[in-house]
Amino acid sequence: MNGTSSTTVGRDEAAAFALPERALAGVGSRPFGIYVHVPFCATRCGYCDFNTYTAGELGTSASPQSWMEGLRRELDFAAQMTGAPAVDTVFVGGGTPSLLGGDGLADVLGAIRSSFGLADGAEVTTESNPESTSPAFFDRLRAGGFTRISLGMQSAAQHVLKVLDRTHTPGRAVAAALEARAAGFEHVNLDLIYGTPGERDEDLDLSLDAVLSAGVDHVSAYALIVEDGTALARKVRRGELPAPDDDVLASRYERIDARLAEAGLTWYEVSNWARDDAACRHNLGYWDGGDWWGAGPGAHSHVGGVRWWNVKHPARYADQLAAGSLPVGGSEQLTAEDVHVERVMLTARLRTGLPVSELDAAEQRAAEEVVADGLLMREDDHLVLTARGRLLADAVVRTVLR
Repeated sequence: MNGTSSTTVGRDEAAAFALPERALAGVGSRPFGIYVHVPFCATRCGYCDFNTYTAGELGTSASPQSWMEGLRRELDFAAQMTGAPAVDTVFVGGGTPSLLGGDGLADVLGAIRSSFGLADGAEVTTESNPESTSPAFFDRLRAGGFTRISLGMQSAAQHVLKVLDRTHTPGRAVAAALEARAAGFEHVNLDLIYGTPGERDEDLDLSLDAVLSAGVDHVSAYALIVEDGTALARKVRRGELPAPDDDVLASRYERIDARLAEAGLTWYEVSNWARDDAACRHNLGYWDGGDWWGAGPGAHSHVGGVRWWNVKHPARYADQLAAGSLPVGGSEQLTAEDVHVERVMLTARLRTGLPVSELDAAEQRAAEEVVADGLLMREDDHLVLTARGRLLADAVVRTVLR
């Protein structure tokens, strides 16, 4: 972004990386989250460009054990640097965190408790692949202190899962959600991906029927993005699969929104729907510009206007921590302009909307044009995306910030 001071950090600089006093001011008075990145997967999905590794890709260079040792060290570093505020939200993502098993994930949460401690009523989420879960797994997580489960479903249609290179069977995600609820989890999310080449309206309806049958209180639905460097991108480039069609994506989004709204799940962010008070507090912390420490290979952090990210490879991550330094790969100090731009970009996507007070005079005039076009609506002192505006959220933000 314009004005951002960004640096790439070498090993010596990583050893000396520290947050400035101005960034630490107020830590603990604002909600504080911890994200833990688990970089392990059993197989690589064709659409995925996340920082993940299969056992074959890692060889003997890293293991869950060396990753866990590194994680404990990083959390200790983080607590020392921030003053160990009580953690309001935890999100364990990946990768496939459920490959660690119930005991492994309980150990992760135990390490966070040991370094920081959890605030009363903390939200503690882990992502899970339905195929690596079981009733015993969910029982262990519930007993270990997890409060929320997010399951990767993607689709209920077998041929769609095949295009995505997903390995779970179509019915397993719903079964896993029911098992999680039986274990005492009130908050369960299912992730959908829509717009996969070959997906039909009836396939999406099948997926929505399955989601609603599971009785979950949160749904995330993302348009398929063909990321450079993925197996899916290579197939599209070779003409083996068509690229996602924007008009089809818009139609599918409207279909999803209508079905979920009818079932009592309302949107609170462009790609997320929830019942009552089931919105993901951890993700709201990102969208509201909160403080969080991202632990694990490639994880990103933000505290008081400073953002940094870890080295990506699990072996290098563990080695740098074993050598006594934070595994920082780069950092940036956000300027006032950066903070403003991000604030507009992120709050505009929320159902609570963009505060008019965030905008200068020129931006307010631009926003009025968008209101006149029917893409934003005024609600008291906020600007909220209309149903059509959600389909064009990025364009709305560009117009306001022009």
